[in-house]
Order: sequence, then structure tokens, then C-alpha cells
Amino acid sequence: MGTRATSPVAAPKGAPAHDWARPWIVGRVTAPDPRLRLICLPQAGGSAGSFAPWRLAPPAGVELATVELPGRGVRSAERLPDTLEELADAVLDGIRDEFDQPYALFGHSFGALLGYELAVRIARRGLTPPRALLVSAARAPHTPVRRRVSDLDDPELLGWLDGFGGFPPELARYPAYLRYALRTVRADLALTESYLAAGPARVGCPLHAFGGADDPLVSGAHLERWRDCAAADFTLRLLPGGHDFPFTGASALDAIVSALH
Repeated sequence: MGTRATSPVAAPKGAPAHDWARPWIVGRVTAPDPRLRLICLPQAGGSAGSFAPWRLAPPAGVELATVELPGRGVRSAERLPDTLEELADAVLDGIRDEFDQPYALFGHSFGALLGYELAVRIARRGLTPPRALLVSAARAPHTPVRRRVSDLDDPELLGWLDGFGGFPPELARYPAYLRYALRTVRADLALTESYLAAGPARVGCPLHAFGGADDPLVSGAHLERWRDCAAADFTLRLLPGGHDFPFTGASALDAIVSALH
């Protein structure tokens, strides 16, 4: 599988992997008398800020709780765990207080695999289950990675990301930030490339998969494999757009939330 990429920002020697004083939910959008809390997990290299377009027009009755992962944003000084499973353990410990009202998990790309691992752990620990697991633009956890890209050098990785609109082109004007962003993406990709679930374990809630109709990375056939992870209802829906369809299509969030009705 090659050499694992290093964390986006190294922690001081002897520092803990996670600073529990740091917030796990950043940019929460509340709603009057919310009927559902939607806990959102970002794509590789993403942060809670990735969901900024959703905050502009949140669905009625839905609270958005966007997760900030170690190694980015206000948590940039924390190191990323060595495996996706370890990251899921840390996230669950950090957000379990969010399960005090009806909630659902949404994960996009890298975040979808993380959401799956969270749902499996929630069931195993006997915690309050989510109303649903919503996964977007991601391979199923028990299917292998088709191509390893975390070992590419910066120009090659940037070219791969440009191939599906994975990086805003204006970032090229900010070389220092671009290098930082690519390190973050590479570290997240390394976690996903070394991750493969056995089984797979079935989640203890309905599972709804979404994809972009023009996504060159994840097709409807790939998304169909998520059916093997569902113990209850399973649906699959393709929406207009490419790999980043949740943040470019005005109706994507409404379509995703409607699956919970």
C-alpha cells in the first residue's frame, strides 16, 4: 500500500492525539424547535467550513451540526489518528452528547466511510441510534480502493483533484496555503486507502446513499454496494452534479433531508 502520509500538522512531542477542550462541532446552525439534528462529516481535506453553503439555507426544523476533525481549522495543532477506525473512536467520544435528540449522520466521500464506522460503533455500544446513515459519493467500506493517490507528489495530486473539481482553482494564488491544504487531503486519503471493512457489519439504522450523476470517481454501481451494509431500509439516489454535488446543487440538501421522512 506504500508509505502512509504524515499528519497535516505535527503535534508537539508527547502531546495527546486530541485536545478535548477543542470543539468537535463548529458552525452549528440551530432551528426553532428542531425535529432533527444532522451531524455532518466532511470529505478528505475538508472541515466544518466545507458545509458553509448549507448554512445559508438550512431546511426547516433541521439543526446542522458540522464536525471539525483533528488537523484542520481550529484543531490544526492536533495530529490525525493513524487509522480511520481510531479516528471514528475519537469522533464518537467527542460527539456522543449530540445524541440527546433525534439525529442522523451525513458523510461526504471520506466522511461517508467515517460515518459508517461511527454507526457501527454506536450500535455496538448500545447508544441511541441515528434515524439514518446518509452516505455521499463514496465507495462502500468493504470494497477496495481502485487507485492509490496519497503517494503522488503535490503537482500530481493537484492534477488528480482538478480532474473532478476537487480543489478551487483560485487556491493556486496562495502557494503556502495550497501546500498545507494538499498535506491535509493527502493525510485523509492515506487513511481511506488503508481502510477496508470486513464483512461488512450492518448498521442498525436505515441507510441512504447519494451520488452525483456525473461523478467520475464514484458511480451508481459503486454506491449500490452500500446495500450490503444496511440492516433496514436502503435507498440510492443520483442527483445532478459531479463528485462535489452536495455543495453545488441548490436542491441537494433538501433531497438528502427528504430521505429521512
